[in-house]
Amino acid sequence: MTFIKPFRALRPAPARAGDVLAPPYDVVTGAEARARAAGKPWSFLHVSRPEIDFDESVDPHDRAVYAKARENLDSMIAAGVLIRDPSPCYYVYRLTRNGDTHTGLAAIASLDAYAANRIRKHELTTPVKEDDRVHQIEAVNAQTGPVMVAYPSEPTLDAMLARATEAEPAVDVTAEDGVRHQLWVVGGEETVGAFTRVVDSLPALYIADGHHRSAAAARVAGTRGDDPSSSHNSFLTVLFPHHAMTILGYNRVIRDLNGRSADELLAALANPFQVEAAGEPVWPAAGGEFGMYLAGRWYRLTLRPQLVPADDPIGRLPITLLTRNAIEPLFGITDPRTDKRIDFVGGGKGPGELERQVAGGDMAVAFTLYPTQMTDLMAVADAGAIMPPKSTWFEPKLADGMVSHVLD
Repeated sequence: MTFIKPFRALRPAPARAGDVLAPPYDVVTGAEARARAAGKPWSFLHVSRPEIDFDESVDPHDRAVYAKARENLDSMIAAGVLIRDPSPCYYVYRLTRNGDTHTGLAAIASLDAYAANRIRKHELTTPVKEDDRVHQIEAVNAQTGPVMVAYPSEPTLDAMLARATEAEPAVDVTAEDGVRHQLWVVGGEETVGAFTRVVDSLPALYIADGHHRSAAAARVAGTRGDDPSSSHNSFLTVLFPHHAMTILGYNRVIRDLNGRSADELLAALANPFQVEAAGEPVWPAAGGEFGMYLAGRWYRLTLRPQLVPADDPIGRLPITLLTRNAIEPLFGITDPRTDKRIDFVGGGKGPGELERQVAGGDMAVAFTLYPTQMTDLMAVADAGAIMPPKSTWFEPKLADGMVSHVLD
């Protein structure tokens, strides 16, 4: 079973990437998307978040909104802002942030391998978000955002990616957030075949970020037939070495203290945790350590060692430790996927966002978590288990608009 294939990417024309590249559709709010795309007619947000071209009163899931995505994509192609390579290629995609580089291989991955669990998942999806991506793929007849996938250690593949970047990139642009995005086109039958063979030799691949995109691609393929050679029987992906991926903590904010005062909450936390006041924001240094912002003060919470399981891949995750010892017993939140009292803040937004939400009264308390480790993510996926929702926040993010997969 072949893991990946080359494809004819739809990508920015030379010197147009700065006009096109946009953050992933699901890391910006509607208001943020409108602000980022203001005055930028070729921003890919007009494809990934087409509701920004309508009045705010319009339902973002209206059929007219998805039709607008297709119209906008067609306009970008007609204007030559996006071009498509004439023959199937692989693409080397490099992200550079603060001097750190992350180099991956853009390809289309087999949905048969995905169904057979050779491309492994670790998260559940939510129906509304999955439906949204299904409608978007169907409307534009393309997969317009890649799934971030990790591959286990393979020095040969690492070296092949490095060699590809010795040439001049086809795209080289620095986004507004300071992240540099570069893309190299890798063609030629011999080189393409070598990449395919080395990836096929891997025991498994692991979805890191983009479960809704891959699930939506599988649903669309299910309505179009199961011919493995068809373009719809693959999903767009970028493969990175697992050891080079950066995960930040995915922090929690909670709207109320479940009937307790701040002092009563501190007293209740003192049973499972050692609680210490801190004079500055707390970024945990280990899985059993947490930061808490409550009533204008930061605290360091250290879980008592006997409460940390050693051999349970789910039980030892930082979010599981916080959930079992605080979120469920003290706040009464048992389903974070549906409970409106809890929300999630990516680690890239920093402590200021947590303090703002609590100080402004939107939330009553915030918790910072130690990042999930890639080895833990892979262990969960290998066990066929599911991680708690919002367990990982990967940085830097792949840009939407860099490569798209047209479903011919």
